Amino acid sequence: MSQATLLKIQDLSIAFRQGKNERTVVNNISLQLEAGETLALVGESGSGKSVTALSILRLLPSPPIVYPTGEIYFNGQPLLNAPEEQLRAIRGNQISMIFQEPMVSLNPLHTIEKQLAEVLLLHRGLQRSAARIEVIECLERVGIRNAKERLSDFPHQLSGGERQRVMIAMAVLTRPKLLIADEPTTALDVSVQAHILLLLKELKQEMGMGLLFITHNLNIVRRLADNVAVMQSGNIVETNEMKTLFSQPQHAYTQKLINSEPHGDPVPLPPTAKTLLTVENLSVSFPSRKSFFRRAVDAHPVVNNLSFTLRQGESLGLVGESGSGKSTTALALLRLLRSQGKIWFDGQPIHDLNNKQMRPLRSRIQVVFQDPYSALNPRLNIQQIIMEGLEVHQTQEKAALEERVIEAMIEVGLDPETRFRYPTEFSGGQRQRIAIARALILQPQLLILDEPTSSLDRTIQAQILELLKSLQQRYQLAYLFISHDLHVVKSLCHQVIVMRHGEVIEQGECHSIFNTPSHGYTQRLIELSK
Repeated sequence: MSQATLLKIQDLSIAFRQGKNERTVVNNISLQLEAGETLALVGESGSGKSVTALSILRLLPSPPIVYPTGEIYFNGQPLLNAPEEQLRAIRGNQISMIFQEPMVSLNPLHTIEKQLAEVLLLHRGLQRSAARIEVIECLERVGIRNAKERLSDFPHQLSGGERQRVMIAMAVLTRPKLLIADEPTTALDVSVQAHILLLLKELKQEMGMGLLFITHNLNIVRRLADNVAVMQSGNIVETNEMKTLFSQPQHAYTQKLINSEPHGDPVPLPPTAKTLLTVENLSVSFPSRKSFFRRAVDAHPVVNNLSFTLRQGESLGLVGESGSGKSTTALALLRLLRSQGKIWFDGQPIHDLNNKQMRPLRSRIQVVFQDPYSALNPRLNIQQIIMEGLEVHQTQEKAALEERVIEAMIEVGLDPETRFRYPTEFSGGQRQRIAIARALILQPQLLILDEPTSSLDRTIQAQILELLKSLQQRYQLAYLFISHDLHVVKSLCHQVIVMRHGEVIEQGECHSIFNTPSHGYTQRLIELSK
């Protein structure tokens, strides 16, 4: 091992052991990362990327996790059989990790300041006043606006992208020698993504830090990585320098990943399609300060004067930075948030309806959420999850309901024989199909899709897009598609609205916006997505 070698994984196998049964998930892999280098680890969900990363810090319970072969070395020190005291000295201090799920990784009971300051108090021994200054500086550096005012916020008060930026700040505060980043930019829009990538590059140069970057986004790999390792079904199928791998991929699976870029045009829109949704001057504000009697004194606008129409069989893309008001717009349209302005659905005004009055319309407006992990109840099996809406909105015999579940699962490409399994037994792509089946079983007219492909790898993302297009063509579904991936929006949507800080920056036909954007912000988003 050379002097500069920071991390070396040699002939490592990882298995799950239950009783006498042993299931191998990683097979004899070898990787090497030098100080100051970025190694990208890419592959489909379930390929073994995250299991490998978590094993470096021994964060997986053993048993059931066992390591039949191999060793992991950090700065020449073996880690797999290292005592817990030695590992505690390395975790956080010398090796930090950015986890994929920021909502799960952040403590919902503590403020952002408390969680970040704790890192500095424990690992670097700073006083609270000094820790506060460094926390604010780090939050500003990762792109949190008004960082000082956000210190008292709890995780649920941040957008998905903001939570991810807080996780990145927490990981780099200790100035580690090795940073393991597990899909750290999944929930981020392209402008913030570019900011974070630049930040990681700067930190590498400042500290000589090594970076193990796990991702399914090949555009990021092109911009950040020095070397790339491709994993499939627990095996490293190809390792090469970044430029060589993209220009001359050797393995068929690598070629398939590179060719899985979203492509194609939206489903043709019938010229006689009727208007399904009309929105006029939609505005949403949240109280930023309350009086002694808990009445709102100041209002912070989150969405300001948004207007559009959506026809049957049409897709509208809503794009912009995290915190720009995209998901808030969706919640307002679902009447789950108070809003000002007017909303008509299928000719019926719904802006003044209360929850009880909205209930008959709920089955006609369905939503697929961003995170397929937290969107499904882990205590229910798949049949119960998909059937739940039918039981609320329709009265049928159980046998008829079960038949409907089977039909819905077949329609989204799931095996009906798996309907008695639980969400934890499915991959991310399969969970997203389950969420789509749950929405479609009620035969809605409007489907609100909040970042439904952001957490999926490229090959699965392509499958979900083809599924959405085929369902739209078959049932003339209208989609409100929230995304920061402009390639996906271009492939699926007829219209696009670009939002920033709650304001509409630009809107119009998707083809026109992408080819001749008029606003500088839109031009920058499109340029960064290339």
